[in-house]
Amino acid sequence: MKPSIALLAVSCCAALWTPAARAFTVSSSSLRADGSFAAAQAYDLHGCGGANVSPALRWTQSPPGTRGFALTLFDRDARGGLGWWHWVVVDLPAGTRALAAGAALPAGARVWRNSYGQDAYGGPCPPRGDRAHHYVLTVYALPDARMRLPRGDDAAQVAAALQAAALGTAQLVGTYAR
Repeated sequence: MKPSIALLAVSCCAALWTPAARAFTVSSSSLRADGSFAAAQAYDLHGCGGANVSPALRWTQSPPGTRGFALTLFDRDARGGLGWWHWVVVDLPAGTRALAAGAALPAGARVWRNSYGQDAYGGPCPPRGDRAHHYVLTVYALPDARMRLPRGDDAAQVAAALQAAALGTAQLVGTYAR
């Protein structure tokens, strides 16, 4: 066998034996089997009838070089498709891999103003009679432990900065209707 053909054969076989790339994933035990949020996660004002408890989250297999995390929860169906920011959290420490339902955030984490005008979690609350809305929860793996974001930035600006800086993202989509 010629050396160039042998090298090609070894390269091809090595590629086949290389373990698959690790997938960065997020999951939530707060979602029902059908993928919908429970009433506990729904907003507690404006007649939504929920308890406004942030969902339990767990993420795994973050990309190499991850030094911090952030997360957002966005209703892509709200306001005629313009959307609604329910939760924006930045500066989650690199060792964070889970958040319990309703739990306080780890030291150093910052919560950004949501579309309700609160620096807090604000659960799903689509208009009564609307079809189920889709809530996109994104966890961002970041190369820096702390994001340098102007405090005046709105949630959409923060999400754009997170997306631009991210080493990777993991998403899940839950639904809610009332």
